[in-house]
This record gives sequence, structure tokens and C-alpha cells, in this order.
Amino acid sequence: MHDVWTLAECHGTTLKDVSYELLAWGRTLADSLRCKLCSVVIGDIPDDEIRLLFTYGADCVYVVTHEQLGWSGHEVYVNILTGLSEEHKPEIFLGAATTSGRSIFPALAVRLRTGLTADCTELSIEEKSGNLLQTRPAIGGNIMATIKTPEHRPQMATVRAKSIRHLPADSSRKGEIVRVPWNPAWQDERVTVLGTRKEHSDQGSIMEAEIVVAGGKGLKKKENFRLIEDLAHALGGQVGATRDAVDRGWKGYPHQVGLSGKTISPRLYMGIGISGAVQHMAGIKTAECIVAINADERANLLRVADFALVGDLFEIVPELLRRLNLALDLALDFVLEDGST
Repeated sequence: MHDVWTLAECHGTTLKDVSYELLAWGRTLADSLRCKLCSVVIGDIPDDEIRLLFTYGADCVYVVTHEQLGWSGHEVYVNILTGLSEEHKPEIFLGAATTSGRSIFPALAVRLRTGLTADCTELSIEEKSGNLLQTRPAIGGNIMATIKTPEHRPQMATVRAKSIRHLPADSSRKGEIVRVPWNPAWQDERVTVLGTRKEHSDQGSIMEAEIVVAGGKGLKKKENFRLIEDLAHALGGQVGATRDAVDRGWKGYPHQVGLSGKTISPRLYMGIGISGAVQHMAGIKTAECIVAINADERANLLRVADFALVGDLFEIVPELLRRLNLALDLALDFVLEDGST
């Protein structure tokens, strides 16, 4: 067994950002084990896109392309990855805890007769044994469990998106592209994909949002969550919520931020009426700028915030909205007078 592998995810002919995030985890593990970091790309991806994987940390990329891959179900991906894993025997294989990763990796682990830890938020190498330490929330996010697979290989884990930032781009890095010939045995005739359909929703994904405004139980009741929605709208952001707020029915689960919800990495995160439970803090740890508003100066979130406002949110948020609307009106008047946009 050798090498750390990651599965790159694609959207059409473009690699998803989570592919580079996985390389950040993989680079640390590979350096600890003094081995290569390899990524697997399945699909018709241009060479310029593939070489970006070297820029963000990969040493080698295995590429599988075939005309039928665009209309294949996950069964075909499992067949491909099983064949590659059995031939090259990676020590560690990482995927993203996305819809695709959560479908492919459990089936792959069964085929390879090894273990899988899903939805990890931390990964490291145990010093003496060299085993992969896989940390994930358990019991509804109330504890953190560290799991290892000492007797089976590869050691497999899926990692939450946005749990780490990708490495700085290094255009000087080069690597090896290995083009894998198509094996007809990989095709699975049991499933035929008839087409795909995009889900439409007025609420964008908080995982992809540049700005997230989140509320907690400090808002006291569901009707007061309108303050969070109005502020998010004024800032051009998305609405987030703590688990407590979701459990109370103030917002739906797609808005939940934290270990038992979504891990986010926005440029601006505003936490309003949020004390800062450990589970919630782990979900925002990679945010670039954190703004906290809370009446309790001892709240955990205030301690890690870049900007902390101690006071009554029912006074502060309306004033923020008033000033934002005033600034917007002034900007609109300037545009109308100037005649430009």
C-alpha cells in the first residue's frame, strides 16, 4: 500500500472547488507519510483543468475518459475506482461528503472490503502507527469521534466541503498525468440514465454564499427571524441558522450551520443572537471575517469575532438596516445624477 488519493469532482468539463479542498487535506497527509498525492478524474476534462490539480498540490492524476461517462450512473464510477484501487493499492482514499461522494464511497468501501468514515471535519496521521485519524461529529453533533482503520486498506473517508481552504496556487508545480484505458467491464448495463434535471430554488446554497447572516435563539421567536432575512437581503447574502433555531422551527434544515448542518466558508459571516456552541463554531471556522452581535459579552462567538457588537440585537440590527438602506439610496441618487452605472 502506498500513496494518498483523492477523487476530483466535476461539473460538466470543469472541476469543482471541493476537488482542490480535498488536495489540501491530502497534501498534509501525504507529506506526513512521505508519499505521493494522487487525484482521480473521471470525465472529459480539458488538460488545462487537469493541470490545475498540480497547482493545488497533486503529484499525479489518473484520468479516465469515455464517451458514455456523461450518461453513466454511480455504479460505473464505483467499478472504475474499484479497478484502479485494486491495481495501484492506495494507502488512503478521500472523497467529498457531497451527493456524489456519499453515493460512491460507501459502495466502493464495500467492494474493497475496508472501512469508511463519513462527513469528517478533521484528518491527521497517527505518529507511531501511521494510521489515518478520521474525526467526525457523532450523537447529533454533541461529541467528536476519532476513528481509525488499522487492519484494512485503503483507509477511506469523505470530508465535508468548506472544512478547509485549498492551498495557495503554485503554478510552478508539475506532475504526471496517467491516462487510463477504458475497460468495457466497467460498464453497468443494469442502470440507464435517461437525463438530468436541475433543482430550482429561491434559496441559494449557504455553502457557496459569499455572505451569510445567521440567527440563533437570541431572536426569541420565529417572527423576529425577519430581521435576519432583511439584513441578509440588504447585504446580498444568504440566511443561516443555528441548530437550536432550526429545532424550534424558525428556519428549515437547509439553513442550519454547524457540524450537524452545513460547513460554510463565506467572506463575511454575521452571527446574531448566537452564543457560539462548539458545533456551530466548527461550521464557520474558515470564514474570512466574522461579525457577532450579542447582548452577552461572554458569548463564545464574540471571542473569535473580528468585529464584536455587545448590545440589544433588536436595536442594533434595525439601525444597521436603516444605514444600509440610506447608503443604497445615496448610491442610487448618485447614479441617477451621474447618468452612469
